[in-house]
Amino acid sequence: MLKELLKEVIVLIVGKQAESIADLLEAKAHVNEFTIAKKLDLTINQTRNILYKISNYGLVSSVRKKDKKKGWYTYFWKFEILKCLEFLRELLLKNIDDIEKQILERQQKVFYLCERCNLEVGEEEALILDFTCNECGDIFKVKDNSKLIKELEKNLFKLRGELEVVDKEMEKEKGVLEKKRNVELKKIQKEKEDKKAETAAKRRATKKKTDKEIIKKKSVKKKVMRPKTKSLASPLKQGRKKKPAKKKSVKKKVLKKPLKKKSLQKKPVKKKARSKTKSLASPLKQGRKKK
Repeated sequence: MLKELLKEVIVLIVGKQAESIADLLEAKAHVNEFTIAKKLDLTINQTRNILYKISNYGLVSSVRKKDKKKGWYTYFWKFEILKCLEFLRELLLKNIDDIEKQILERQQKVFYLCERCNLEVGEEEALILDFTCNECGDIFKVKDNSKLIKELEKNLFKLRGELEVVDKEMEKEKGVLEKKRNVELKKIQKEKEDKKAETAAKRRATKKKTDKEIIKKKSVKKKVMRPKTKSLASPLKQGRKKKPAKKKSVKKKVLKKPLKKKSLQKKPVKKKARSKTKSLASPLKQGRKKK
C-alpha cells in the first residue's frame, strides 16, 4: 500500500511518466542517480530534472560522493517516506474540505441550467439575466443537485478512506524512525560510557603510579634515618668521647653613638699656679735673692 501512495505523490508532482521512479527511491539505502537513469531508460539530465522537482518539495534526500578515479561528484537519492505521507495527507485534507463545501453549497442554494447549451448559473446570475440564456435565448430550468451531491459524497468517502490509510502508514513510519533513533541514542550513550570508563581507568593507573612513587620515597627516607649501630672498633676509640661542640657566641650589635665633631679651636691651656710653699730647693738657690 505504501508504494501506491508514493506513486500517487510522484504523479501529483511530476506526472504519470515518472511513476516508476517510486519503486527505486523506496529503498532503505540511497540509490545512485546513474542506476536510476539506466533502469528508467532515461538520460542523466532527464532523471535529474525529475529528482530536482521532487526535492523542491523536500520529499527526497541526497548524498554526494566523489569518484576517486574520474574526479566528479555523483549523487545518491532516497525517499523521505514520512515527509511524502505528510505531503499527501495535506492534499487529501484540502480536497476533503473543498468537497464538503461543495456539498453544503448544493444543498443550501438553487442552481439553474440551460439544457440546450448545458450552461449552469447561480440564483443571483439567473436574476440578472432574467432567467434566459444569452447564447440561445432558452429559459433556465432549476437543476436537480441530488445526483451531483451523491457523486460528491462518494468522492468524499473515498478520500476519507485514503486519509485513514495514510494515517496508519504514518504511524508505522514513525515507529520505524523511533526505533532507529533509540538505536542511535543507545550507541551514543554506550560511546559516552566507554569514554568515561577509559578516563576512570587512566585515573586509576596514574593514581597507582603516584602511590608507588610515594611508597618508594618513604622507604628511601626510612633507610637514611636508621639509627647507627655500635661499631666494633678498638676500646681506645670507644673510650674517646666527643667534645661538646662549642656554641658560637653571637655578638650583639651595639649601636654606637655618633661621635661629636672635635672643635677646631684650640682649648686654652691652664697655667699651673705656683705654690707659695717653700720649695725644698738647694741652699744655693735659696740664698739667691732677686735683684
